[in-house]
Amino acid sequence: MDRSLQRRFGVERAKKIRLRLSQMTAASSIAELRKLPGARCHQLEGDRDEQFSVDLDGPYRLIFEVDVDPTPRRGDGGIDVEAVDAVIVIEIVDTH
Repeated sequence: MDRSLQRRFGVERAKKIRLRLSQMTAASSIAELRKLPGARCHQLEGDRDEQFSVDLDGPYRLIFEVDVDPTPRRGDGGIDVEAVDAVIVIEIVDTH
């Protein structure tokens, strides 16, 4: 995986991707990811409102979604980030 990440994204971005994946594995919920400095973990909007984003470098983001069925919800209908303990990575993309 390391070589393919480096070939596709370059050495520095591959390091950041591995770091974020490690942090995601160690976190007990999305709420923990939101506390990581520099990650800027947030829920997306519009047609991607079931997805979340974390910063990598520059305009690049790691996009993931909840992998819990059914998706845990708060009383107001929003996703309960404290209860989400499994996610699936969708893509790594330049969002700008």
